Amino acid sequence: MYNKITLDNGLRVVIEEIPHVRSVTIGLWIKAGSVNESEKNNGITHFIEHMLFKGTKKRTAKQLAQTIDDIGGQLNAFTAKECTCYYTRVLDNHIDIAVDVLSDMLFNSKFDEEDIKKEKKVVLEEINMYDDTPEEIVHDLISKSIYSNHSLGFPILGQAKNLEDMTRNQIIDYFHDNYIPENAVLTIVGNIRSSKGIELIKQYFGHWKGNKKGSIINTQEAIFNTNALYEQRETEQLHLCMGMQGIPLGDKYYYAMMVLNNIFGGCMSSRLFQKVREDKGLAYSIYSYPLLYSNTGAFIIYAGINPKYMIDVVETILKEIKTIKKNLIEDSLLQRSKEQLKGNYIMDYESMYSRMMSMGKTELLLGRIVPLSKGLEKIDKVTLDDIKYIIDLIFDENKRNVSYVGNLDDEKSEKLLSMVPIAQEA
Repeated sequence: MYNKITLDNGLRVVIEEIPHVRSVTIGLWIKAGSVNESEKNNGITHFIEHMLFKGTKKRTAKQLAQTIDDIGGQLNAFTAKECTCYYTRVLDNHIDIAVDVLSDMLFNSKFDEEDIKKEKKVVLEEINMYDDTPEEIVHDLISKSIYSNHSLGFPILGQAKNLEDMTRNQIIDYFHDNYIPENAVLTIVGNIRSSKGIELIKQYFGHWKGNKKGSIINTQEAIFNTNALYEQRETEQLHLCMGMQGIPLGDKYYYAMMVLNNIFGGCMSSRLFQKVREDKGLAYSIYSYPLLYSNTGAFIIYAGINPKYMIDVVETILKEIKTIKKNLIEDSLLQRSKEQLKGNYIMDYESMYSRMMSMGKTELLLGRIVPLSKGLEKIDKVTLDDIKYIIDLIFDENKRNVSYVGNLDDEKSEKLLSMVPIAQEA
């Protein structure tokens, strides 16, 4: 069972007591991601994440890392489309140190000019490394294709030129605009009393003051677009994505979507994996997954294939879509998928990190938490009618996107676009 309070400054605190473990995982969530950016500053959120590890008024970058390393803990962070999370995992008797380090990074980071110059080089190398990974690029392309007129289509790492032009004042202004208590959630999961956790958070974060201006939020509606984007490269594999309409994170059909994804392409026993890889041997990697954002969503199919098998793979995918639309699924398969999904949920909840992730993200983006028992109950309540609704929604022939990275000649590229026709915008 979790406890949730809101401090006087607007910071939401969620604590779940797990007395049978010896560790504590703490996550500081900020509602700032690439969705908050513009074309000119795309990448600034991710860069700030890096800068909070570069030293504070109390600790150098090495001392930040060493403080947690010396107690056998872990300290890390990530930036996503709609949020940034800083997290640490330590033994329960070191929670005071962990909270002190996180608060030090948040309140005392120096954003030193020399550190900014050096870290720009680091992030540029991260962008270069990413650019050398075609499987990653194709997923960025499908997002850009679907959300071509919205910041959800921006890459999280940003653009190299933006990074080079970014000034210290821009970084600090963005930080102060978005890193405010009303825009944050702090989650603690593990062997800690709620009373002690709340006391610690009040001590270290209670003085955090809000920004009267409020955070910078992209209020423009994310419209689902239909496009085809590709990048020709001399690669051994063709990396292919198909993107279709999905649902938002908090949609009432969320669990139906997860059940269907399991059946269609989300696991090794799924239809896509069995047909494309096991039955026909046409690909090593093929899967599907939902993109879930607070106000919109998409459904993605990915395949990494030899270009000469492109037509066979696409035909198989389209045939599976046609089959599941026509015949739906049997009740026995629905029940099997539910049990599989419940098993995954329960095993995930044995990880303190997974619990912290689930609670922090949903509280930050949706303002609520779904306990494990409630989630399992909702999975059990998924019906064949719910599955039919999701099938009709995501497999709409008029709402499809295609992206690929690889070496396709003009003839095969045209063939691909004719097989997966893209409805042209007016």
